[in-house]
Amino acid sequence: MPAPRMRILVLCTGNSCRSQMAEGYLRHFIGEKAEVVSAGTEMHGLNPMAVKVMAEDGIDISGHHSKVVDQVIDRPYDLVITVCDRAREHCPYLPGPAMRIHNSFPDPTQATGTEHEVLTVFRHTRDLIKHFCQHITRDLY
Repeated sequence: MPAPRMRILVLCTGNSCRSQMAEGYLRHFIGEKAEVVSAGTEMHGLNPMAVKVMAEDGIDISGHHSKVVDQVIDRPYDLVITVCDRAREHCPYLPGPAMRIHNSFPDPTQATGTEHEVLTVFRHTRDLIKHFCQHITRDLY
């Protein structure tokens, strides 16, 4: 009988950018060893700039959609990762003895300027999240 897959939940405020990027990278690095889901304390819709910068790094998140945490707490998680301070502060009760990890990343949706300047901010956040996800997956497996 195969071992049950680990269940990982990534939480952010709007589930539009940072948590979606982390979900994409975790799925990429972990593969079938875990079920990875992202959600937000609110639902802002998938940010097209997040899709674009992830595609630049070979990760397709275009099929993702924004969800609120109430839509995904149907069963316990083994690991809950919050990627912004607001999500950590407003994280609802989640069933089960989940390990929790917090790392607040800059919100690229707050960037202003030219499209190039905004993309630069998105890329920076993407790269921080990628490094974090690589570190987490090395520790887990």
